[in-house]
Amino acid sequence: MKIAFLGTSEFAVPALRALVDAGHDVAAVYTRAPKAAGRGQQERKTPVHQLAEQLGLPVRTPNSLRSEQEAAAFKALDLDAAVVVSYGHILPKSFLDAPVLGCINIHGSLLPRWRGAAPIHRAILAGDSETGVTTMRMDEGLDTGPMLLAERTPISAADTAETVHDRLARLGATLIVSTLDGLVTKTIELVPQPDAGVTYAHKLGKEEGLLDWRRPAAELERKVRAFHPWPGTSFEFNNERIKVLEATLALASGAPGAVTIGRDGFPLVACGVGGLKLVKLQRPGKAAQAADTFLRGFALPAGTVLPVPSIVPLPQTRPS
Repeated sequence: MKIAFLGTSEFAVPALRALVDAGHDVAAVYTRAPKAAGRGQQERKTPVHQLAEQLGLPVRTPNSLRSEQEAAAFKALDLDAAVVVSYGHILPKSFLDAPVLGCINIHGSLLPRWRGAAPIHRAILAGDSETGVTTMRMDEGLDTGPMLLAERTPISAADTAETVHDRLARLGATLIVSTLDGLVTKTIELVPQPDAGVTYAHKLGKEEGLLDWRRPAAELERKVRAFHPWPGTSFEFNNERIKVLEATLALASGAPGAVTIGRDGFPLVACGVGGLKLVKLQRPGKAAQAADTFLRGFALPAGTVLPVPSIVPLPQTRPS
């Protein structure tokens, strides 16, 4: 096929490489424009941009797709299909309608569950036992288009957003090649998404990572995994925000936020239901440490009651 690829993040990289390896003619790669990053504030190209240049593919970085000029340039590519993966720009109808077979999206969930911006994080946070990737033909709604293929994978008790992200990126790369093959041979059909089971993966915010000790420990343990590595989870103590990089469920007593020290030297924090053992912590500007080592340089004595955040936004599961 003659295709365009629209993507930005690391999640999209395996898909672009797989499409090129499968022999598809990538007429153009669309990605977000480079932006300043790091201490030197040097312009940094997106992961997709970097790979496209390595593969010798033409790259376009428009700041918006809504102009008539951009629509005309996209239509002039005369595409069989466009593949969209974690792009970051909303595609207007002029783009959706331009390719013969439409714009095909790789979404990191089993639709219609977890439409929206943060499907991987929300699946872990909700305690889902499995997730997956779905390919769909895009329409003007938010992840509402008809589905093509899906692939499932379990979520283990050790999974973080990082491990699930990497696994789904690889699954999506394989699935998009199968999807385009099926569209060419007309061996797969478009399946409308059912109304039942729709949930919305609300965009993550940094403040949502503050741990509210009034919540059940099982929920907070999932949050630590769901928000790793970004936006991360933390608590405030002595005017510092301490990152919690790893935690496990444990027995703990006392009011929510009450700290005890286990026999192994690791801090235990009482929650609304159950308790949390803090396994790996990090102070601002410092290296991450095992929590027992952390306590040698940071006073968090037994009997301390950690504060609860005044406002913690609750995740929404349906569009408001």
